[in-house]
Amino acid sequence: MGVHDLTFYDVICRNAGCFGKKEAWVDAEDGRSVTFAQYKEMVERLASGLKKLGVAKGDRIGVIGKNSLEFFLIYGGASVLGAIVLPINWRLSADEVAYNINDCTPALLFADNEFQDTIGKIKKDIPSVAHFFNLESAGGSFRPFDELMNSESPVTPAEVSWDDGFVIIHTAAVGGRPRGALLSHGNVLCADMHFAYYIDLKPEDVNMNILPLFHVGGLFTATAMFHGGGLNLNVRKFDPERVLRLIEERKASFMVEFPPILSTLLDLKEKKGGDISSLRAVGGLETPETIERYQKMTGGTFYCLYGQTETSCIATFGPYNDRPGSAGRPLPLAEVRLVDEYDRFVTTGMVGEIVVKGPMVFKGYWNLEKENAYTFRESWHHTGDMGRFDEDGFLWYAGRKAEKELIKPGGENVYPAEVEKAILQHPAVEKTVVFGVPDPKWKEGIKAVCLLKSGMNLGEKELIEFVAERLARYKKPHYVQFVADMPLGSDGNPDRAKVKELYGVKG
Repeated sequence: MGVHDLTFYDVICRNAGCFGKKEAWVDAEDGRSVTFAQYKEMVERLASGLKKLGVAKGDRIGVIGKNSLEFFLIYGGASVLGAIVLPINWRLSADEVAYNINDCTPALLFADNEFQDTIGKIKKDIPSVAHFFNLESAGGSFRPFDELMNSESPVTPAEVSWDDGFVIIHTAAVGGRPRGALLSHGNVLCADMHFAYYIDLKPEDVNMNILPLFHVGGLFTATAMFHGGGLNLNVRKFDPERVLRLIEERKASFMVEFPPILSTLLDLKEKKGGDISSLRAVGGLETPETIERYQKMTGGTFYCLYGQTETSCIATFGPYNDRPGSAGRPLPLAEVRLVDEYDRFVTTGMVGEIVVKGPMVFKGYWNLEKENAYTFRESWHHTGDMGRFDEDGFLWYAGRKAEKELIKPGGENVYPAEVEKAILQHPAVEKTVVFGVPDPKWKEGIKAVCLLKSGMNLGEKELIEFVAERLARYKKPHYVQFVADMPLGSDGNPDRAKVKELYGVKG
């Protein structure tokens, strides 16, 4: 590690010295609490246990589980050794979980009790995994987590640099195949500083940690609060009544969310009362109606953003009131531009593809050299998203490029091609087009327009469940419309633009 390097483990050490006796993490369900000094000591014991198993710099550690102290300890332990954490979306199907594991070949896998049966079913399909550990403190069939915490041997930190890999998060499946985005220690710390800059983060702040730690939003808001010396108040799942109570009791001041989390909390507060005035800052993707309700009810500030896993969560950010409807302005340590189909910069007011450069840009997709060369062409990260800048530098999102059409129900990424592939496995379906439609609950819903084979019958609920059995349930269509005829292009495939024009409503 060089004189100019800094890692997440360095932050752990710094905070143990600066805020040693202060609470760093609280698991709301069981009340477990650790200080910054205790976290450092636990991280180093875990790192020692992992090292005895043979975990070394660059090795991957798989994790599938709900948010917990153990999950966050794994990020810390990995940072000591220079290992790379592979958090797996627990909403995925068994086959999807196996794909992500085999893509990154971890030798070690942690799993919550509730996911161990799923892992057991695919054990023969994930040959790289030699060690299976319980992510929880008790129960389950895997080796106990505490087995790794019993080591008394001091651990020597690995030589880890700012640019070394820290976490791999799989993005939505372009062309039917998820891609593992490799993020570095520098990416994480840069994101931390951007959050701290915008929300004026202080050690007195409390993050209501709702988003999952396998998601870039959940992970980076947790690391940002930790980095700033604040408290992460963690919940395993979103229980509106519990979260509302915790915000009031612990004076939670910051939260990043996706629909319908905030609207659900506001509805519950109006129904049952409670004081959430401490919640001074909320960020995410929301409807104007929900944003304005929150700000009027609390006096807090809602922050709008544009970003993706590949940009370490955010690339543009800013208060909603600065320019309602926009995604804010580019980050202080980011250059964000727009280009046409020939990678030429476009002028203010014109729509172009959003391209980004700066220390928040990820290192690349895991083992996908050709995709990386294309994504990073002309020395810019090409996001596949479209936007325009107004005369004051605010970014206005304008959808996805046709080649990378994306649906975002409740903040998750779903590519139509992946859902279409699953639908076409049904013997009754001849052709289908899947696209996003406005949705009052999820902000954007998934709609499937289907042409059935001659003489075949199929119900909407039957098809939705058929997809849910093959993909993560958040990828199933919310709406299905069966049609007697489907517009086709010259190649015989559905004319997507025409189908969306004809049927681009919910029902």
